[in-house]
Amino acid sequence: MTATAPRPRPSRTGRPSRTGRPSPAGRPSPIRGRSPIRGPFAAVALLAALFSLVSGLLLAGAGPAAAHAALTGSDPQDGAVVATAPKEVTLTFSEAIAVGDGSIRVLDPSSKRADTGVEPKDLSDGSTVRYGVELLPGLPDGTYTVAWQAISADSHPISGAFTFSIGAPSETTVALPSEEVGGGAVGTVYGIARYIAYAGFILLVGGAAFVLGCWPRGATARPMQRLVVRGWITLTAATLAMLLLRNPYTGSGKFADAFDLDGLQAVLDTKPGAALVSRLLLLGAAALFIAVLFGTYARREDAVEKRDLTFGLAVGGGVVAAGIAATWAMSEHASTGIQAGIAMPVDVLHLLAVAAWLGGLVSLLVALYRTPDIGSEAVRRFSRVAFGSVLALAATGIYQSWRQVGSWSALTGTRYGQLLIVKVALIALLLAVAWFSRRWTGRLTDAPVSVGASEASVASEASASSVTSQASGASVASEGAAEPGETAGDVAPERAAQLARQRAALTATKKKRIRDADAERSGLRRSVLAEAAIAVVLLAVTTLLTSTEPGRTEEEAKGASAAATAPAASGPVNLNMPFDTGGQNGKGTVRIDIDPGRSGANELHVWIDGSDGKPMDVPELKVALTLEAQEIGPLPVAPDRLAEGHWSASNVQIPMAGEWKVDVTVRTSDIDQVTIDKTVKIG
Repeated sequence: MTATAPRPRPSRTGRPSRTGRPSPAGRPSPIRGRSPIRGPFAAVALLAALFSLVSGLLLAGAGPAAAHAALTGSDPQDGAVVATAPKEVTLTFSEAIAVGDGSIRVLDPSSKRADTGVEPKDLSDGSTVRYGVELLPGLPDGTYTVAWQAISADSHPISGAFTFSIGAPSETTVALPSEEVGGGAVGTVYGIARYIAYAGFILLVGGAAFVLGCWPRGATARPMQRLVVRGWITLTAATLAMLLLRNPYTGSGKFADAFDLDGLQAVLDTKPGAALVSRLLLLGAAALFIAVLFGTYARREDAVEKRDLTFGLAVGGGVVAAGIAATWAMSEHASTGIQAGIAMPVDVLHLLAVAAWLGGLVSLLVALYRTPDIGSEAVRRFSRVAFGSVLALAATGIYQSWRQVGSWSALTGTRYGQLLIVKVALIALLLAVAWFSRRWTGRLTDAPVSVGASEASVASEASASSVTSQASGASVASEGAAEPGETAGDVAPERAAQLARQRAALTATKKKRIRDADAERSGLRRSVLAEAAIAVVLLAVTTLLTSTEPGRTEEEAKGASAAATAPAASGPVNLNMPFDTGGQNGKGTVRIDIDPGRSGANELHVWIDGSDGKPMDVPELKVALTLEAQEIGPLPVAPDRLAEGHWSASNVQIPMAGEWKVDVTVRTSDIDQVTIDKTVKIG
C-alpha cells in the first residue's frame, strides 16, 4: 500500500494555500502552464498594432483630403489682365458644391474686400456648375486676389485662390492661409475617426451576421457579445466625433470650434451632417437589435420560436445595417458623378458584403481563440457566406472601379487609381490565404469530448510538462470533491458555488486543450489570423480611397484646366476661311486678324475677298466668339465697315485663354447666307 500525503486544507483567512488552491473567499487559483487567453490577446494586440502602423503611414502621406469637385475655370481667368473692371467674378466647378457667406472673396491689392460681401449667386446651367459674386463699382487698377472655399457634394472641403489684374499687374499685400482646408490636426483626427467608423461598422454588422447566420449558439458566448457591443460603441463614438469635428474640419481648422452651436447648426443643414445624425438614430435601433440578439434570442430554447425570431432579427437587422451603410453611400462618392441613382444602392451592397466578409472573419478568429465550443459546421457556414460576399464584392467593385476611374490612364496616372491597384492586390492576397483556410475547413472535424478522453489528454499533456504543472493540475482536479469528512449537507452555499465554478473552469480548460491539440483547428486559426492581418491593411486602404478624388473627375478637371489655359498663338491670330452662300457671286474668302491675340482687349479686322481675289462688299457680316470648354459665349462682335471689303472692331474683350471658336456669318443677298467657323488658340 502506498501512503498518500494528506491534502492541506484551505486557509480560513481567505489567502491562497501553499498548493495554489483558491481560498474560500472565492479567489481563483493560478493555473500554471500556458494561459488559455494569451493567444487571443496576442492576436488582438498584433492586429491593433498593424492597424495603427498602416493608418499612420497612410495618413502621413495623405495630406488634406482630395475632393471630388475641382475648379475648372473662372472669369476673369487666373493671371488675366483686363482693360476695365468686370461687374462680377464667376467660378466654374467640375461637380456640385455647397457654398455659404464668404465662400468666394475678392480682395484688392491692400487686402480689403472688393466684392459686395453677399452670398455667391448660383449661375449653374444644366450640367455646368458655376457661382459668382458681384464686385464693387469703380475698382482701381491693380492685382486682385480671388479666394474661395466650398464643400464638395461628396462631403470633402475644397479651397483655392487665383489672381487677375485690372489695367496692369501691381504689388499685392494679400496673405492667404498656407494650410489647405481639411488639413492640420483637425483633418488628421477627422480622418482617424473615419477609419474607426468603418472598423466599427464591420465589427457590428459582420459580428451580428456571423452569430445569426453561422453560429446561433455564439449568442450565449461572452467573447462574441463583447465583440459586437464594442463594434457598436466604436461606430457610435466615431460618428459623434465626426459630427462635432465637421464644422472645424470644413472651416477654421480649430478644435475649439467643435462646440460652436451656430457652426453645429450649419453642419446639420448640410447633407453630410444629416447623414451623421441619421446614422446615430439608426445606431439606436441597432442597440435594440443587440439587446434582443444576446437576450431573448440567446435564451430561447424552443426550436420553432427560435426559427421565427431568427427570421425577424434577420429582416430587422438587415434593414438597419443597410440604412447605416446608406449614410455613407448618400453623402460620399456614390452620391455624385455619373449614374448616382445606380451607384448608391451598389455602394450599400458593397459595404454590406465587406462587413459580412471581414467582420465575419474577425468573429471567426475570436471564436477560434476564445471559445472552445465552435464546431466545424459553423466554420463551413461562414465559408459559404464569405464566398458569396466575395462574389458580391467582385461585381460591385468592378462597377465602382469603372465609374470612378473610367480609363487606363486614370488607373495608372492618378492617386485614386494607384490606391485601387493596391486594394486589388491586397484582395488577391487575401483570397490566396482564404484558399488555405478553406482547405483547413474541409479537414476540420468535431472530435467527441468524453470524460475519459479529457483525463487522458490532460494526463498526456501533464507528463510532457514540468512536475510543478502536474502538481497544479492534480490540485485543481481535487477541488471537484468536498473535504474529507464533509457531506453534501455540510458544504456551505459559498463553498458549493466555489466548487461549481472550479469544475466549470476545469471542464472548459480540458476541452480547450483537446481542441488546441487538433492540428486542423490550429492550422485554421493561423490562416484566419493571417487573413485578419491582411484585412486590417485592406480596410485602411479602402478608407483612404473614400477621401481621395476619383480618377475620372481628376482627369476631367485636368483636361478642362488645360483647355482653359491653352498656350497662346505667337503674335496676332490670322484666319483664312473660304465660304459659299450658294447664290450668284456667293463664293469668296474671309480673312480675320485678332491683335494681340490674348485675353483682354483686342483689335479685330475682317477682310472679304471675292472669287476673283478683289475686295468684296456684302450686305451683312456678323462675328461671334465661343469657348465651348467653359460654355462661354457666343460673344457677339459687331465690326464697322472701314472700306470696301474691310471691317474692324476695337476693344473686343476675350475673357480668358483657350480654344476659341470663331463664327462668321456672311450674307451676299436677301436670301443667300452662310455661317462658317474655325477654332483657334487665344492666350
